[in-house]
Amino acid sequence: MRTAYQYKLRPTKQQVIELDRWLSMLSAQYNYLLADRFNWYEQNRSPVNACNLVCYLPELRDDPDYCSQKKTLPQLKKTNPWYSEIYSQVLQDVVKRVKTTFDRF
Repeated sequence: MRTAYQYKLRPTKQQVIELDRWLSMLSAQYNYLLADRFNWYEQNRSPVNACNLVCYLPELRDDPDYCSQKKTLPQLKKTNPWYSEIYSQVLQDVVKRVKTTFDRF
């Protein structure tokens, strides 16, 4: 027989405020990383059947993949010190969720 337990968190008001602040920062970071990937996609895609023979090609940059976006997290914590309050594993999970979202796109 398997036993399952359910726990209900009851954070204090201060903890609720802190969690809401963290969630808003993580949401902003998620949207920024996802926009970075979509901007790269829009700038670097070119339909073959609609491309002119002579056309301006923007300067190409590397694909913002999981590893390259994950490497930006230490710099994010240096430029925005309020992100240093969030655990690094949580920020890495945001990058992983962006990768999953873009792969499914």
